[in-house]
Amino acid sequence: MANSIIIKKKINNFSKKILVSGDKSISIRWVLLASLANGVSIAKNLLMSEDVIAAIETIKKLGIKVKLNKNSCKIFGKGLSGYKYKKNLVLDAKNSGTLGRLILGLLINTNYPIKLIGDKSLSKRDFKRVSEPLSKFGASFKLKKNKSLPLTIYGNKKLEGSYIYENRGSAQCKSAAIFAGLRSSGLTKIKAKKSRNHTELLCKYLKLPISVNKKDKKYDIIKIKKIKKIKNFNYKIPSDISSSAFFIVLAALSNNSKLMIHNVNINPSRIGVIKILKKMGVEINFKNQKIYKGEKIADIIIKSAKTLKSINCPVEFNSQAIDEFLIIFLVAAKAKGVSYFKKLDELNQKESPRLKWGENILNKIGIKTISTRDSIKIFGNPNLNLAENKKIIIKNYLKDHRVFMTSTIAALSFGGSWEIHDKDSIKTSFPNFLKIINNIKKND
Repeated sequence: MANSIIIKKKINNFSKKILVSGDKSISIRWVLLASLANGVSIAKNLLMSEDVIAAIETIKKLGIKVKLNKNSCKIFGKGLSGYKYKKNLVLDAKNSGTLGRLILGLLINTNYPIKLIGDKSLSKRDFKRVSEPLSKFGASFKLKKNKSLPLTIYGNKKLEGSYIYENRGSAQCKSAAIFAGLRSSGLTKIKAKKSRNHTELLCKYLKLPISVNKKDKKYDIIKIKKIKKIKNFNYKIPSDISSSAFFIVLAALSNNSKLMIHNVNINPSRIGVIKILKKMGVEINFKNQKIYKGEKIADIIIKSAKTLKSINCPVEFNSQAIDEFLIIFLVAAKAKGVSYFKKLDELNQKESPRLKWGENILNKIGIKTISTRDSIKIFGNPNLNLAENKKIIIKNYLKDHRVFMTSTIAALSFGGSWEIHDKDSIKTSFPNFLKIINNIKKND
């Protein structure tokens, strides 16, 4: 039971100001690009989660020096040719799909085969979706069952630009292709279904040869040329909107409560959760907006929702909210009417089959659902309030951090007696999650 938590009491009303950990997507991208920069790059508020630490350990194995202290991370980049490719090299992406997929775009010029492994959860995920487009640049791959980890990448010193069509809305696949394009001769052109764009913004900030045409409503056209160097750069990482979403929903579902979350990344490709919750009746406002290195940053203010409305969720929000749907489902559970979410194939390409787990949590709290392989209807109950003796156990979910955190917010919002296993799962993305929860509970 040491790796479990017990929650037997709903949270009361609260008024708090909090600061959430650094953005995971930006943290990992900073580590990878800083490792190829010329000179020392420094990051503050870097997310020190297992996923980011895995990225740091990966570049160290590639011969890059890293110095960590309490408040900052220094990476001593050696330039575009700085990686040391050793024989029999094995890189471990742990639980990180972002690291596992993006690093392949930077390794495609390796002169020795490199083996990439991951944990049990990551080893079940689809890596053919990355190896297939990267093969067009001239690298080759050997995958387990032609799909998953472990895989071996065989690089090519004469990489050629290519045309890539990314139609899943996967920022990881798109970013891997962008990184490959930066290493390849000639022009690389990517037609990518719209998804989060941190890689493009970071490349633009670094003045790398990349252009993005956003005129198409569904797809971006990205053009990339080979780079000669990356200048060293410093970054103060903003707070993560995906991590913030759990507290946004907690405030929305709690009576007479107000919450301010400081300095959050509100990149338009990431705020689908805000757009969806606003349509459902949650009062959310941005304050102190600014642009930092191409990214939009703001303080987010949330007030308790008096009435929640069901939603027929527009599919164009899917890629902007793919990591937040589990927590959005909790709002649908308390809304009046039937909410409908569709075309959520990507939800089952995460650490666990998340659509199935989202439905599982809803059913455990007494909410009726109807689901297909990629959709779910949620029959909301505005009077949802679990009896104190209603026992709910959450376990065996492939240690998916978002299942753990969603279950915690459900327990605090709806009551009941909860036993939630594998609390260490939050170390992959949000180690301070329970510390912030306890801070909010102090004077509730």
